[in-house]
Amino acid sequence: MRNPCIVGVSDAKLNERGCVSELSSVLSIQRECATEALKSSGLEFKDIDGLAVAGLWGMPGPGVMQPNVLTEYLGIKYPKWLDGTNTGGSAFLFHLNHAYQAIKSGECNNVLILYGSTQKSNKERNFLNRPAIYSSQFDMVAGLPSPVGAYALAAQRHIYKYGSSKDTLAEIAVSTRKWAMLNDNAYKKEKLTKEEVLSSKLICSPLGKLDCCLVTDGGGAVVVSNSDLKENFKLQPIYIKGFGESSSHSSINYAEDMEVLEVARRSSKIAYEKSGLNPDNIDLAMIYDSFTITVLMSIEALGFCEIGEGKDFVSNNNISPGGNFPLNTNGGGLSYCHPGMYSIFTLIEACRQMWGICGKRQLQKEIINVLCHGTGGVLSSAASVILSKEK
Repeated sequence: MRNPCIVGVSDAKLNERGCVSELSSVLSIQRECATEALKSSGLEFKDIDGLAVAGLWGMPGPGVMQPNVLTEYLGIKYPKWLDGTNTGGSAFLFHLNHAYQAIKSGECNNVLILYGSTQKSNKERNFLNRPAIYSSQFDMVAGLPSPVGAYALAAQRHIYKYGSSKDTLAEIAVSTRKWAMLNDNAYKKEKLTKEEVLSSKLICSPLGKLDCCLVTDGGGAVVVSNSDLKENFKLQPIYIKGFGESSSHSSINYAEDMEVLEVARRSSKIAYEKSGLNPDNIDLAMIYDSFTITVLMSIEALGFCEIGEGKDFVSNNNISPGGNFPLNTNGGGLSYCHPGMYSIFTLIEACRQMWGICGKRQLQKEIINVLCHGTGGVLSSAASVILSKEK
């Protein structure tokens, strides 16, 4: 019975500036992460017959021919399956979904999902030379900064319609920092107060600097395999119980309902149906937190509370260490790291929590089911994955 499962993970180590080693490149980061993930899994490079990658690098331009480049660089000879899907920060959950299907069907046995970025070391995000998108002609000319402007518009609408506030968003930033303070590899580990969040420099109203994700280097690797090969694994297989995908727009102007994250509602509905689970069965949620508003809208859309009730859900330290709802236990993109695309780190932390290897931030209850969710673009795409210790 071919049951696709995650058997190894790794993330890049950052220095006090949020950067990798000065000698590292976007390729060497991915090789180092792949080597560590394979070592933890019990597999080797020669076992890999599938490769998935996305990022803001490539030859000759951003995001171009990345699978080709890495196949050559890593010495993976003639892989049977490749995926270069790039839906923004959600891409790596799409990759996991596609890897599941490829392994389940027998197309391949062992897939490496990789990501690397040196955006902070390079002091740029490689957004130049991108093709013009017709729908952006309106908001770009009007001076809407991207992507923060789109998220700010969504935040304004959510505050107007549902009564959430900057105070609500600050609760999320502070709770996330409390988790990061327990993660030795987090970039930001200093104590953070709600007052500091509320008084941080305004970037795009109502979002301040501390409502926005970090800008760091980083990288990660996830090894997905076939459970029939379990005698080779060093760690307990983490099974992919359910998954769902969705997309709706490129420009925020084309979002049907700006204050509701409809793509997340749809992708998670599919994932819940495939898994046979519901929000009450989830022991931990790992949610892409590009901005504090992303978390608030995702919590609602993923069914952990009703639409418009997120402000009450995140209050009173409910999502902080010791709270009733463990969320983003690594410190998230707001405090742990954010190299430009983040969803691979939701998978890495989810697996480590289920393996019980998270040290000071390890949850004390047994973790059976974890929901990982990624958002891409400007609330544009979504992928939801439910991981489980159970087949």
